[in-house]
Amino acid sequence: MAVAVFPTESLVKKPLPAGKPRDWYVSHNRRLKAMRLAIALLDTGVYRPDQAPNRKIRSTAALAGIHPPSDATCRMVRVLIRFGR
Repeated sequence: MAVAVFPTESLVKKPLPAGKPRDWYVSHNRRLKAMRLAIALLDTGVYRPDQAPNRKIRSTAALAGIHPPSDATCRMVRVLIRFGR
């Protein structure tokens, strides 16, 4: 049985490169959030995209201390779960 382990300390964050368009930063942060959520869901035993409705992804985000993801981020999480197998 898988046990979810959420870190209590954040990783050391590096500054993002300057001079990129705003859309680049938005999509970069969305990908990072989606990856964190996909890893948390995999740790809790969610291995298929159909096991991860938006409600489940958002409740996992709340447990992990991540702001609630948008619908676009939830779709990205399901894509990561599907192609991560």
